[in-house]
Amino acid sequence: MGELEAIRTFLTVADQSSFSAAARLLGMTPASVTRTVSGLEEQLGVQLLLRTTRKVSLTSAGAAYAARVAPLAEGLARATEETRDLQKVTAGSLRVSAPMSLGMKVLPTVLSQFAIIHPRTSVAIELSDRFVDIVQENYDLAIRISGPPTDKSTIWRKIRPVPRLLVAAPSFLTRQGTPKVPEDLTTLECLSYHDQSKTETWELTRSGQTRTVEARGRFAINNGDFLCKLAVEGEGIALLPRFIVQEELQKGALVEVLPGWSTPEIWLTLYYPPYEQLPLRVATFSDFFEAFIKESWDAGPTS
Repeated sequence: MGELEAIRTFLTVADQSSFSAAARLLGMTPASVTRTVSGLEEQLGVQLLLRTTRKVSLTSAGAAYAARVAPLAEGLARATEETRDLQKVTAGSLRVSAPMSLGMKVLPTVLSQFAIIHPRTSVAIELSDRFVDIVQENYDLAIRISGPPTDKSTIWRKIRPVPRLLVAAPSFLTRQGTPKVPEDLTTLECLSYHDQSKTETWELTRSGQTRTVEARGRFAINNGDFLCKLAVEGEGIALLPRFIVQEELQKGALVEVLPGWSTPEIWLTLYYPPYEQLPLRVATFSDFFEAFIKESWDAGPTS
């Protein structure tokens, strides 16, 4: 590893106060990060970081060194990016956050096709249903399925609406009864998508009338595929995006509940850090992803 890469590794450890966290961001092993920083310290002849069992912190020499080299590393990275952009070269690495269900169903094909056209761009995907902070956690972009954004520090780009359905297994409806109006849901077992253990609230609208129902039940899960499987097992009624339940609907393992009622619109959206201008690799991946989604979803039953 060259000196510049060693400096970048040291700066990442200093920023994260952790070798393991830096390793995750850099796509390295913690051992290799430790060896790289130790090699830089040996080369300089000074200790840059204090290691304890609980955290990593800068020494006074490390703080001084970081203050001097950070602008140089940032300037060089910016110059490399700008030169590539001017020459329309799509290269470098991308770090992308995506929700688990969408990532598993869509991104393998997206990445496979993207790699054919842009072989010099590497993509690291982290799948999580957690609402990540893309600025603090150093993502180039995040793919999200949500309502309107509340984070004013990020840039966002709507791709398309994501239709949702109330679904249940026929066996559940035979056993518990089929709801005719939203109020009937209050007496039935509901499967709640939860965030930080909060019960989900369903807002249902038809012909200008709106009803709000708490999705109360024995189970609350923070993953759509898990909720879908519970619904198939006959454990309750779930509100899920069509792309998650479409296959089970086609097989008859699930059926739509209260089909005349709609839910508030949610969108498939791309979020970015506050770039002055999107780096070419980020813009190129975004355009490719949007084209793929609109072609595949608009042509099929998920729309």
